[in-house]
Amino acid sequence: MELLSSTKSFGGWLKRYKHESVAVKGEMTFAIYLPPQAETQSVPVLYWLSGLTCTDENFTQKAGAFRKAAELGLAIVCPDTSPRGTEYPGEHESYDFGSGAGFYVNATVAPYSNTYHMYDYVVQELPNFVESNFPVTDKRSISGHSMGGHGALICALKNPGVYQSVSAFSPIVNPTQCPWGEKAFTGYLGEDRAVWKEWDATCLVESNADKGSERLPLLIDQGEADNFLVEQLKPEALEAVCEKVGHPLTLRRQPGYDHSYFFIASFIDEHLAFHAKALS
Repeated sequence: MELLSSTKSFGGWLKRYKHESVAVKGEMTFAIYLPPQAETQSVPVLYWLSGLTCTDENFTQKAGAFRKAAELGLAIVCPDTSPRGTEYPGEHESYDFGSGAGFYVNATVAPYSNTYHMYDYVVQELPNFVESNFPVTDKRSISGHSMGGHGALICALKNPGVYQSVSAFSPIVNPTQCPWGEKAFTGYLGEDRAVWKEWDATCLVESNADKGSERLPLLIDQGEADNFLVEQLKPEALEAVCEKVGHPLTLRRQPGYDHSYFFIASFIDEHLAFHAKALS
């Protein structure tokens, strides 16, 4: 583990590291905010997953989350959004596939199947690494934005009991039925749409209900002025399935807000309080 930077903020510390990852077979970078309480005790962790084109720095520099995290005694961990440096053919040609667009799945189509295992990295490797090297507890919550909102939802829905709470901003809730998801899933998972359903929050809510799985409450904020709302995000699909199977969902449609970090910064304190309550 190599420390890249360390910056004091609201009595705590924002630190960036890179380390060798087994899951993606290469170096990964992540950021961790340790609140002032971490100086004397172990604190719970919120994992934040970012969206298309982002790195760990988008959230840390734009969300304005650290004042509230310091108040609540909450650590925040922000991983990158894909492996880096693999240089596959076409990997860097578009914003919505390849570099910066790992979609938090385990790819099964070559060459991406060699390294694009962001799901294993986020759910298993990174939390184990963080819990072994920092003053944090094994209590975890997860949140994210857009592609990262999709990631947060599937990580929680696929792993009952692992996360205390889950929330999302403008998530891609039904990727099997939108252009972003169809492109990514074809490239990472192949042509079989039945396989795709294991990585789609709307499908997982329905299948989990059939299995009698945990029904972790979902908190989602969606801007009504979001340019991607109709074509890509489709919150009404998740809303309909949750209503059908009785899965608890709080979907807050926010008038006038778009897809940007201005939207996230406006409501991040409420999400942090939601997670801190569950983690306590």
